[in-house]
Amino acid sequence: MIVFRYLSREVLVTLGAVSAVLLVIIMSGRFIKYLAQAAQGVLDPGVLFMIMGYRMPGFLQLILPLGLFLGILLAYGRLYLDSEMTVLSATGMSNRRLLGYSMAPAAIIAVIVAWLSLGLAPQGVAEVARIFNQQDALTEFDTLVPGRFQAMKDGSRVTYTEGLSEDRGQLEGVFITEKRPSAKGESERGITVLVAEKGSQVIQADGSRYLILENGYRYDGNPGEADYRETRYDIHGVLLPKPSVSSEIGEREAIPTRELIGSDEPRHQAELQWRLSIPLLVFIVTLLAVPLAKVNPRQGRFLKLLPAILLYMAYLALLIGARGQLDKGKIPVELGLWWVHLLFLLIGAVLFLWQPMKLKLASRRAVKEMAHA
Repeated sequence: MIVFRYLSREVLVTLGAVSAVLLVIIMSGRFIKYLAQAAQGVLDPGVLFMIMGYRMPGFLQLILPLGLFLGILLAYGRLYLDSEMTVLSATGMSNRRLLGYSMAPAAIIAVIVAWLSLGLAPQGVAEVARIFNQQDALTEFDTLVPGRFQAMKDGSRVTYTEGLSEDRGQLEGVFITEKRPSAKGESERGITVLVAEKGSQVIQADGSRYLILENGYRYDGNPGEADYRETRYDIHGVLLPKPSVSSEIGEREAIPTRELIGSDEPRHQAELQWRLSIPLLVFIVTLLAVPLAKVNPRQGRFLKLLPAILLYMAYLALLIGARGQLDKGKIPVELGLWWVHLLFLLIGAVLFLWQPMKLKLASRRAVKEMAHA
């Protein structure tokens, strides 16, 4: 029991450290992307942390299996390097017992991953989709921030306001520039610049929204040319485009698991098998990691790390590829993703049994040589 607690603690501590680093890296990349959309006025800055919170279960369900795999490799690799595993083997620690001890923390991680994959992650995706739908219903007027230039329509339109009322109903000191399609004979697109003292929003009966500018000027011309047209206006209307929000979230990822179970559609079956595959992945990568963690002290603990990571990436890539083929109906539902798990289960069994078989063959060879001598 002491050895079991020691090995489990080593694996779980390493798992926590590796998973924390991976989570920070992944969430930082996504947060920077959402932050850029907020800076452009596409997203409300107030919903950024809500989006990241709802996306976290989806990140963790993929990070934890990889963290466990690397945790076993690094923790057991250190034990082999420090000859602690040699001492444990001398006291009766067999490979099967080591695998059994390793399956205990793996079971804990599998339960957590199953909870995330089957429950929390779909709920989080549904909430994120709801937030993005709300953001997509906003207009440029709703996302303006005073004192900041905000680009819209792929950068072809820039809006600026000096002041904005608390109810977001009135603007002061408005500046708008927009690129116009190039006319015949023009090599570059023209630019329209609007400046106004005040602005307000008007909603038409069809739902379209206009920004009504008061007491301002309009300038039309081409960059680099002195020939431009200046128009003074008392009232001028500008159609407010809707920001284009990109969430990169599939609709089926938000479907509750209980609805997927009763569906016969290949897309839904592919999603269901994917959610079930992630907890199963935990046990198979544990079987792969235990033999791969064994290193020679002379070789160093990182010798097998790169091949092991490549093997894990191949496993995950085959699962994703099979999921895509199942989604398209090119793989029978009965076969689904299970053949990938069976393949790597066999690979893990071969790796696990290869070392004892190699030792037995070496022992028999030594016995024969001694007998002939």
